[in-house]
Amino acid sequence: MAKAKKTAFFCQNCGYESAKWMGQCPACREWNTFVEEPMAAKTPAGNQGLGSHSAAGRKPVHLTEISTGKEERIPTGIGELDRVLGGGIVPGSLTLVGGDPGIGKSTLLLQVCRMLSTAGHQVLYISGEESLRQIKLRAVRIGEFNENLSLLCETNLDIIRAVMEKEKPEIAVIDSIQTMYNEEVSSAPGSVSQVRESTNVLMQIAKGMGISIFIVGHVTKDGNVAGPRVLEHMVDTVLYFEGDRHASYRILRGVKNRFGSTNEIGVFEMQTEGLVEVKNPSEYMLNGRPEGASGSVVACSMEGTRPILIEIQALVCHSNFGIPRRTAAGCDFNRVNLLMAVLEKRARINLSTSDAYVNIAGGIKMNEPAIDLGITLAVVSSYKDQVIDEKTVVFGEVGLSGEVRAVSMAEQRVLEAKKLGFERVILPAVCMKSVEKIGGIALIPVENIQDAILRVGKN
Repeated sequence: MAKAKKTAFFCQNCGYESAKWMGQCPACREWNTFVEEPMAAKTPAGNQGLGSHSAAGRKPVHLTEISTGKEERIPTGIGELDRVLGGGIVPGSLTLVGGDPGIGKSTLLLQVCRMLSTAGHQVLYISGEESLRQIKLRAVRIGEFNENLSLLCETNLDIIRAVMEKEKPEIAVIDSIQTMYNEEVSSAPGSVSQVRESTNVLMQIAKGMGISIFIVGHVTKDGNVAGPRVLEHMVDTVLYFEGDRHASYRILRGVKNRFGSTNEIGVFEMQTEGLVEVKNPSEYMLNGRPEGASGSVVACSMEGTRPILIEIQALVCHSNFGIPRRTAAGCDFNRVNLLMAVLEKRARINLSTSDAYVNIAGGIKMNEPAIDLGITLAVVSSYKDQVIDEKTVVFGEVGLSGEVRAVSMAEQRVLEAKKLGFERVILPAVCMKSVEKIGGIALIPVENIQDAILRVGKN
């Protein structure tokens, strides 16, 4: 009788399982992602599911019979994090936090533990990467802690489950999922099988016991969470920490949220005592802006419900080579090439023999179409060596015909510019109806890029 196969091939990208190796994954269509790993031990059928351990007596329930009640969120005490989460922590939720090494994931979660424990919530911090002494050294730098926070250094999920059942914390932190291992899976910690099975166990704990769990996930060189993509599908919320770890600011962005919007961002600044909230990102991003320099313009982008003013810089100079060089930092490179082609065709500006470098100051990344007009005007300003009035804000999407198209939330953008002391706004003409009642700031409507270039000159 043939022996049961003890290994299988798993796709590292999506977690697809196959009995044999394949060059291309049939599920996600990625190439050379299959690795051979031991198969997980079969779990008895009676132990599956998030509720009762027995299938006897279980029956479907009508949707109208389910009582939801008022599910109150737990505020973390950190306003920027609450904004990204959608108002606070949902009881029984599973949240994945990813980011580059040294970006501040553990620091932020330890600060969250401090705020929650101070508010009277029972918190359990489980670390598989650091010793108790190392966590204590970071905690001393952050501030004072009370007895509501408990620490556990462990990687065995069976022990972690037993501790959670005994302590019954309201919030738990797992740092990190790549160090956890399930004894029923014979592969090494961090492998596809271990990450998937470990997350499944944590999901059962969160849903079955009503514990809100934060999971720290390592990222690959591409910036994605390491492990199978199914990991992001299993959790309720996925948060990414962005920013250069050598710079002082950090951006927390939600890419998946079952309980709120994914358009919000939180801005933090790394200081000695930990991560500090940046209440006004626009003022922070414009700090240190040069005066009287060509190629610089202030544009407005929306991140969820928050308008952020950013400085777009461009440098256009004559190329000494047959093929001019183009570089974009903080915005889409292909979008910059497209806008420069529009300037060539519609505004009759010869850029084919010029090198062009476009940068969003501060290192922030923006892909909203509303910054198109800012990019084009910055390129023209540098090309003509013409200084744009430093009290001017521009926003609008540029089409291939050179028209300036409407963008959403024009009123919030104008109010943000007014609040920071700007004196005039160049905006799409079709947006004038929604902002014409705003006083105290000059509104300059434009219909195409030619009109915008003529009206952007310094007064």
